[in-house]
Amino acid sequence: MQKLTIDAGFTCPNRDGFIGLHGCTYCDNQAFNPSYCMPKKSVLQQLEEGIEFHKNRYRRAEGYLAYFQAYSNTYASIEKLKGIYQSAIEHPLIKGIVIGTRPDCLEDEKLDFFAELAQKMFVSIEIGIESIHDETLHRINRGHDFQCAVDALQRISARNIHAGAHFIFGLPEENPEMWLKDVEIINKLPLNSIKFHQLQIIKGTQMEKEYLANSKPFFAFTMDSYIEFIVDFAERLNPNFAIERFAGEVPPRFLTVNHWGTIRYDIVLQKIIKELKKRDTWQGMRYLYS
Repeated sequence: MQKLTIDAGFTCPNRDGFIGLHGCTYCDNQAFNPSYCMPKKSVLQQLEEGIEFHKNRYRRAEGYLAYFQAYSNTYASIEKLKGIYQSAIEHPLIKGIVIGTRPDCLEDEKLDFFAELAQKMFVSIEIGIESIHDETLHRINRGHDFQCAVDALQRISARNIHAGAHFIFGLPEENPEMWLKDVEIINKLPLNSIKFHQLQIIKGTQMEKEYLANSKPFFAFTMDSYIEFIVDFAERLNPNFAIERFAGEVPPRFLTVNHWGTIRYDIVLQKIIKELKKRDTWQGMRYLYS
């Protein structure tokens, strides 16, 4: 299965003025959207172009998951959501949908719709949590607290919908010692999958302005220090969570600072696997035997 990224033209409540403006301080969706992924194109057109793109790059794919990634993909009325998802649901090569969103955009009627759909095909709801610390969430303009994410995950899990979450390492005033303690709280979340990204300072964002004014609050990983840290973290992580991504990758032209050069994610993953083998360790090793 291969994910096909879709930009369906959503926005976020911390962008349109409902709870805030300007969005999360680190965010620029163009930094990770594929070139074919544009909201002016229909969902069907993006799917077709994505399938053609991935046929050449991932020839083993036998089916696809429509990944509604950009911004908050449940931030609309239930009627509008059903209309947007219909093209993806009906496409013969689409075997499931993955929905990226915020925890404060998941009203019960929407979750009931996804629960019904999940009886027919694979459905995953992936929420951006980013940090368990409310002070950090306030500073990066998330517009919700950590408990909001906990509540959303509990309601997703209660409906037997696949639940994913996303965390960022490197947000201001946080450090590796904190994150290795945070894992104890993360382990208790009702998750099926999890993603991790190292913070990347993207040009044109509010966080870039903060970083250029004062970089001291930001913990910057070198490649080697991140490999060591993420293996330390994985050792403590609940082994029932499928790690979908260990690190982030954006085109270098978007970066204000580039600590890793032009190394691609597949090389980072190889380095992580090498470190795991070197230590003779695995995800959950310290979780299982602590």
